[in-house]
Amino acid sequence: MLPGILGKKVGMTHLFDGEGKMIPVTVVEAGPVFVTQIKNAEKDGYSAVQVGFEEIGDKHLTFPKYGHLKKAGVNKNLKTLKEFRVDSTDGLELGQQIGVDIFAEGEKITVTGKSKGRGFAGGVKRYHFKGQHMTHGYMTHRRPLSNGATGPQRVFKGSRRPGHMGTETVTQKGLKVVKVDAERNLLLVSGTVAGPNGALVVINKVKK
Repeated sequence: MLPGILGKKVGMTHLFDGEGKMIPVTVVEAGPVFVTQIKNAEKDGYSAVQVGFEEIGDKHLTFPKYGHLKKAGVNKNLKTLKEFRVDSTDGLELGQQIGVDIFAEGEKITVTGKSKGRGFAGGVKRYHFKGQHMTHGYMTHRRPLSNGATGPQRVFKGSRRPGHMGTETVTQKGLKVVKVDAERNLLLVSGTVAGPNGALVVINKVKK
């Protein structure tokens, strides 16, 4: 069985449980994905399954990708291809369609996405620096001031300085499946998921 699936973040909403408690959830359009390649230890050195997700127009289809999908028996132009490591490839075959029903309600998962890009940001916004005085003639309100030690006469790597913020891979742990809608390929996940609406996310099962 596939240990995870690819999806697209739809947005956030909330549900109420049997006790009337509100649960914030993120709606993810998970799958369907198609098996485009199967790797085994004898030929490739490891066992993995490559799947494709999200059908797009043929104008974005390159000739190598066309041959790869044709070999797998998939008659669709899939936007994203990704591998999942597996212990065994039994029960999986090329061209097979896999849906969101591989998950069950209450199952623990992790969701990996790319955070929103914030552009160039200063130290206060990027690292939550306190900032300086705003009154009494103080002229450096939000600057991080000292730029490094005078002895080495250089700036150490890893210093928290202004720079590009966001657009980083974030794996959200401690999530669980609240509801599975197999008819509409929707997965309702407890809590928040990194990235803007419409962003690609990878949902993995938590190994017991």
